[in-house]
Amino acid sequence: MAAPKPGMAGATRTCPHCKTTILESASICPSCKHYLRFDTPRTGPGAVPSSTTALQVEGMIRHPAEGGAWEYSVVLSVRDDEGTEVTRHVVGVGAMLAGEERTFHLSVEVTPTNDMRKPAKPAKRGLRH
Repeated sequence: MAAPKPGMAGATRTCPHCKTTILESASICPSCKHYLRFDTPRTGPGAVPSSTTALQVEGMIRHPAEGGAWEYSVVLSVRDDEGTEVTRHVVGVGAMLAGEERTFHLSVEVTPTNDMRKPAKPAKRGLRH
């Protein structure tokens, strides 16, 4: 899939504060939480609702009081509706000593847009004899 053009849903830019790739439409960087622009809420016809948290997962890992250190890698992957991996990132690594714990939190926010494009139709696969 080609990268969306500026102004289209899914278009990205770089946060000027932390250099993370973010959505072009973001008013606040989801990584460093810096304000990027001060939008006034739009109301009336054509207004776009604000973000909604569509998925939120939190879990904790506790290392037992005995044994050697545990190393961990936090890997995030995103797959499309056909199961193809779209992106994969290691978002953090570290180690836990005996008796330590770590809490991991994942949230996915969605923001409706006015972009009404439809996904491209998949190519038909013919039968081979």
